[in-house]
Amino acid sequence: MITKGQKINDRYEVIRSIGEGGMANVYLGYDTILDRNVAIKVLRGDLSNDEKFVRRFQREALSASSLAHPNIVEVYDVGEDDGTYYIVMEYVDGKTLKQLLKKRGSLTLSEAIDIMSQLTDGMAHAHDSYIIHRDLKPQNIMIKDDGQIKITDFGIAMALNSTQLTQTNSVMGSVHYLPPEQASGKGSTIKSDIYSMGIIFYELLSGSLPFRGENAVEIALKHMREPLPSLRDENPSIPQSIENIIRKATAKNPKNRYESARSMHEDLLTALNDERMNEPVYQYKYPENENDSKKVKKLEKAKEELDNKEEVSTLVDDTATSTNTEYTFSEEDKADKRNKKILIVLGIVFVLISLLLFTVFFIVPKFANKKAVKIPNCEGVKVSTCEKKLLDAGFIVNAKIESVVSSKIKKNLVVKTDPSVGRSIRRGTTVTIYKSLGEEKIVLEDYIGKNSIEIKTLLETKYEIVVLIEKKEVSADEKYEDDDVIIGQSLAAGSELKKGEKLVLYTPNIVQTIPNMVEEGWSYSDAEAFCSQYGLKIEKTEQETTAVTEGTIIAQNIPMGRTIVKGMTLRVTVAIKPKPAPTPTPTPTPTPSDDKNNEKNKSEESKTDTKTE
Repeated sequence: MITKGQKINDRYEVIRSIGEGGMANVYLGYDTILDRNVAIKVLRGDLSNDEKFVRRFQREALSASSLAHPNIVEVYDVGEDDGTYYIVMEYVDGKTLKQLLKKRGSLTLSEAIDIMSQLTDGMAHAHDSYIIHRDLKPQNIMIKDDGQIKITDFGIAMALNSTQLTQTNSVMGSVHYLPPEQASGKGSTIKSDIYSMGIIFYELLSGSLPFRGENAVEIALKHMREPLPSLRDENPSIPQSIENIIRKATAKNPKNRYESARSMHEDLLTALNDERMNEPVYQYKYPENENDSKKVKKLEKAKEELDNKEEVSTLVDDTATSTNTEYTFSEEDKADKRNKKILIVLGIVFVLISLLLFTVFFIVPKFANKKAVKIPNCEGVKVSTCEKKLLDAGFIVNAKIESVVSSKIKKNLVVKTDPSVGRSIRRGTTVTIYKSLGEEKIVLEDYIGKNSIEIKTLLETKYEIVVLIEKKEVSADEKYEDDDVIIGQSLAAGSELKKGEKLVLYTPNIVQTIPNMVEEGWSYSDAEAFCSQYGLKIEKTEQETTAVTEGTIIAQNIPMGRTIVKGMTLRVTVAIKPKPAPTPTPTPTPTPSDDKNNEKNKSEESKTDTKTE
């Protein structure tokens, strides 16, 4: 039983439980050596006693640990501690895709394509490494708040199939995403994963599963016989190119599916191109009914037996998160299986008797004198003293002395042993000694020229060094564009600092002054941007001139070199083109007729004036 605070392999501290399943329990843990949170998957106790299962579990988990892809949960460590088998993985702070679907129902087309693009890319990487998942479903896909997905449970899914399927004639995994060939008892290939991804794509867009039933057998038969419902019948806005991807991925005959997850991924990337949106419906090249008719008949018979029972023992919960669903087969199969089991049991009994005799006559005498003794306490003593203690107790000392950082134990003294102090171990066991490197120190680098904020954040968060930033006056000829750049440090490069010690970083005390806008040929827009940057007000007057380009500053009220004070007003004079001079109106030349008329008008005016008098 794993409890809060317990340490696994004297390294991984259990914080709390974050999930329970049929195969293993998952805990949030803390890696005390690498200082990070991890997810620890611990194999259930009843399965830990199955040696063959454990071997395959470890082998498959180690295979999964070789995968390095941003969309696959990274496996850090696989091991055993006092009979507890565990896998240490990357901790993903998010929710499962199944939880998201419960909350949202269906997703938008762009969201579904984004998720499927990541899923197919990750699975293409796994398939390139000859690793088949065999249990792809939304419960095994984590999604982070930023939309990135992580595929989980490679190791257990593969170990489960390779052990349970061959030994009990049962198919483990979620039946809702199970490809027809896997349902019929045939082996899994990369195309089996492609089928599961097609069903997941369907669920993302529709919010529901394509096949439902009262029990696992009924659903398996639907996967083998019934065509997938059309998404476009429910939602005509879905492009035909998208439905074609689902049709091709979920073809019942593997020959009609994508050849690889990579080809499905590439198809997704171009699915929304204009030329593909209304492409023809994908037609299957090979017949879809090539399933093993004998297996189908057995499943149909099993379904009839389930339908005739008053109570169905295995019901399928569409919202279940368990990874275990088991088919029931016919009585004929069970009889054959019983006969095989009898032979297996007899063989096991014979092997056990042979092992018992061998142990009694050879193993027991050899180890009779090796009683279990406790590991002595070597903490804080010299390595040579610890070696003597271990040898006197009957242990073998590992020739390689390991080193670890310790703030409590002085340098070169023993910090711990492996196995740890107090454990009862048989004499003759090899014990490794860990000596102290002393308190962790950081060797300072030359930080001049780097950003002071970035260096302060790094040193304080990673090494817990106290970093102070101080301004330092610089000469007028020293020009720095950035006042956060480091121009000096209180301790030289190569100096050593311990946690809590202090380092001062010096940055330039830059005093900003008014530039000579006239000589530098600034435009008014340049001056406006400058004033906006440093919090100045600006006023403009215009002056006609042809001496400079229009819009250029020809005068400023604040001289160059004056220290900038926020809120001060800068008045500039801007050159504009001179306005053209007005054209004079010409005086008309009088004609003879005009002279006569003028004389006549004058005579009449004279007469009028006389009468008036």
